[in-house]
Amino acid sequence: MGLFNRKPKEEPIVEEQGQESSDQVGQETPAGANLPDDVQQLFAATENIKQEKEVEADAYTNEPTEEAQSPQTESTVSAEAAEAPSAPGDFPKAEEAEEDAKKPKKKKDRDGLSQEEKEELLRQESLYRQGIVSVRDLVAPAAMEILPDHFRLNEKYARSFFVVTYPRFVTTGWFSPIINLNYELDAAVYVTPVSSERILKTLRNKVGQVQSTMAAKQEKGEVRDPMLETALNDVEELRNKLIQGTEKFFHLGVYVTIYCDTKEELEEQSKEIEGILGQKLIYTKRALFQQEQAFMTTLPLGDDRLDIQSAMNTAPLSTTFPFVSSELTSDEGVLYGINRHNNSLVIFDRFSLPNANSVIFATSGAGKSYAVKLEILRSLMFNTDVIVIDPENEYQHLAEAVGGTYVRLSLDSAYRINPFDLPKGVSDMKTGDVLRSAVITLKGLMRLMLGRITKEEDALLDAALIETYASKDITPYSDLNTVEPPTMSDFERVLSGMQGAEGLIPRIKKYTEGTFSGIFNQPTNVDLDNQLVVFSIRDLEEELRPIGMYVALTYIWNIVRSQLKKRLLVVDEAWIMMQNEDSARFMFSLAKRGRKYYVGLTTISQDVTDFLTSEFGKAIVTNSSMQLLLKQSPASIDLLQKTFFLTDEEKYLLLESQVGEGIFFAGSNHVAIKIVASYAEDQIVTTDPRQLIEIEEQKEEYDIASGAGEGPTDAPQFDAPEESIETT
Repeated sequence: MGLFNRKPKEEPIVEEQGQESSDQVGQETPAGANLPDDVQQLFAATENIKQEKEVEADAYTNEPTEEAQSPQTESTVSAEAAEAPSAPGDFPKAEEAEEDAKKPKKKKDRDGLSQEEKEELLRQESLYRQGIVSVRDLVAPAAMEILPDHFRLNEKYARSFFVVTYPRFVTTGWFSPIINLNYELDAAVYVTPVSSERILKTLRNKVGQVQSTMAAKQEKGEVRDPMLETALNDVEELRNKLIQGTEKFFHLGVYVTIYCDTKEELEEQSKEIEGILGQKLIYTKRALFQQEQAFMTTLPLGDDRLDIQSAMNTAPLSTTFPFVSSELTSDEGVLYGINRHNNSLVIFDRFSLPNANSVIFATSGAGKSYAVKLEILRSLMFNTDVIVIDPENEYQHLAEAVGGTYVRLSLDSAYRINPFDLPKGVSDMKTGDVLRSAVITLKGLMRLMLGRITKEEDALLDAALIETYASKDITPYSDLNTVEPPTMSDFERVLSGMQGAEGLIPRIKKYTEGTFSGIFNQPTNVDLDNQLVVFSIRDLEEELRPIGMYVALTYIWNIVRSQLKKRLLVVDEAWIMMQNEDSARFMFSLAKRGRKYYVGLTTISQDVTDFLTSEFGKAIVTNSSMQLLLKQSPASIDLLQKTFFLTDEEKYLLLESQVGEGIFFAGSNHVAIKIVASYAEDQIVTTDPRQLIEIEEQKEEYDIASGAGEGPTDAPQFDAPEESIETT
C-alpha cells in the first residue's frame, strides 16, 4: 500500500524524537509513539485497515445504497484519521485515509472474504499441501534411470517390448504362455475400435489396387502371383463380413515390461519371451530409446504413449485374450491349494455345487490324508461340523489340537454303539418309514456279521428284527423320542424262540456272549455334541473292521437325519466298505441322500481298482461333484483316464506329480493343483512319521520342563544349609 518505504535514520530526527518524548512526559502517550519509524508505519497501516473493515462491516449491517454509503464513509474515515495521534516521521494519515476511502470497495462474500483474500488463502493452502506426503509420493519409486534398451527402477532392472507383426493365422491363447510365466511382469493390451464405414472405404481402394496390379501383370503375360490372389480373397472376405455385421475392425497394441534383480537375469528372460512368441511367428521388438514411454504404456493408466498398433478383425483379435487357463477362485469357500497353471488360489465352496460330495484317489504317501485334514481344519473355521471314520489313527492329533472328540472303537474300549438305535425327530419321515429303514439297514449289517444266509434265513431275520423292536413297544405309531431301543441280546432272545433259526443263533452268540461280545451289545454312550468327532477303528480286529465302519456310519446317519446342520462326513480307506455288497450299497445311499440333509460325503481310497470296479463305487463317483486326483500308479491310470475322461497330458501329469500335486475337479471345471499349508497347519495335519516323532519328543520335553517349573516362578530363591538339602 506504499506504507512500508523506509528512509535512512538521521541524528536530528532522533534528537527531535527524544525532545518530543520528554515534552510529552505526564501526558497520555499514543499507541506506538515510542516505536521506531518503520514499526510505527506498520502500526499505522494496521490501524487504517482495521478502521476500514469496521466501516465496511457497519455499512454491510445497515445495508445502505452504494451512493449513500460513499460520502458517509469518506467523512467518517477522514474524521477518525484527523483525530488519530501522529508520531514523528509518520506520513499524514488523514490524507491517506481519504485516498483509501476514495478507492473502490472490494466486494465481499458471505464469509467476509474478498477475491484477493481467497486467492491468498488458496496460495497458502497450496504451499501447505506441498509439505504433505500423498499416496502418489508413497507409491512412486525412489529413483529411475533410463537407458537406451532398458531402465532401472529402484534396485530392479526392467525392459519393455512391443509386438510388431503377426502371422497370417494365429492360434487361440497365443498370449497365455507369457501371462503364465513365473516372472515379474506387466502386460498391456490396447484395443481401439475402428469405424466400419471408414475401413470399408479403405478396403474398396485396396481391392482396386490389387485388381489393377493383377490385370497389369496379366497383360504383360507374366505368371499369376498367388500372393496377390490370396490378398484379394482375404480382402473380399473381410469386406463381406464387415457389411454383414459378423465382424468388426480394431487396432491392437500389445506391450510387455519385465522386471529382474540382475542384468543377466533380464537378458535371459528377454530372450525367453522373444523365443516363446517367435515360435508362433509373432515378432517383438525392444523399445529402444523409448523405454520410459513403453513403461508408462504398461502401467494401469490406459495411456498408449507408443501407439504401435496392428489392424485386426474380431476373429484373430479374440485369440489375444490371455486368460485361457482354468481358474477356481471364488469369493466364498476354503483354500484347497494353488493353481499350478497361473499360481492363483484355488478357493471353493463345495456346498455351492449340486451336491457336496467328493472323492479322493491317490497312491499311498501321495498326500491324500494331508489334503483332507487341511480341508477339515479350514472348514472348522466356517462353523462346519466334521465327522471322520479313521481306520489308521491318522486324525487323533488333529482332534486333540482343535479340542475334538476322539472315539476309539475296540473290544476293550469304553465306547459302545448300539446298532439298533433309531433316529429321533426326522421331520420328513413317518415313524413307520423310519422303522422300516432301520430294519433294512440292520439286515445289511446281519449279512456282514453272519456271512452267507439263505432266502429263508433272510425272511426269518426280517421278522425277528420287527418283533425285537415290538418287544420294546416300538411300532409304526410310537414316539421315537421316548422309546428305549433294543440291543443285540434282545434280538438273540427273539430269534431263539423262532422255528427254523437254529443255524443263525450260534453265529449271533459270537457277538452277544462270545469273543466279540460287548462292543455292539450295549446301549450307546457316544456323544456327537462336538464340532469334530473322529471314530477310530484301527484297534478293531480285521474281521470286525467292516462291521465297525458300518455300525459307526449307521449311527452317524441317524444323528444327521435327526438334526439338520452343515456337516462333512469323511470316510478314509473307503475301499474297505466296497468289499461287501451291502456295505457298498449303504455307502452309495449316503452319497445319494446326503445333499438332502446338508451333508457332504468325502470318500478317500488308495485302492482305485477295487473301488472303481465296484458297481456302487462308480455310482459314488458319479454322485460326487468334486474330485481330487493326486499322484497315481501306472497300473490304475488307464482306468482313471477312462472314468474321469482325462486327456493324455492330464494322464502324464498325474504320473509325474510330486507329493501333494494333482488335478482338482469341481463340477465341469478342473485345474492342476498343489496342496500347500502354513507352518502351524503343517504341524497339526502332518502324517510324516519323522515329524510326528519330533512333535512327540517336543511335547515330552515341554511336559518335563513344565513339571520342573511348578510353583511360583517369581519367589526369591535362597541357598539352603547342607542339612536341609540332605533331609529333603
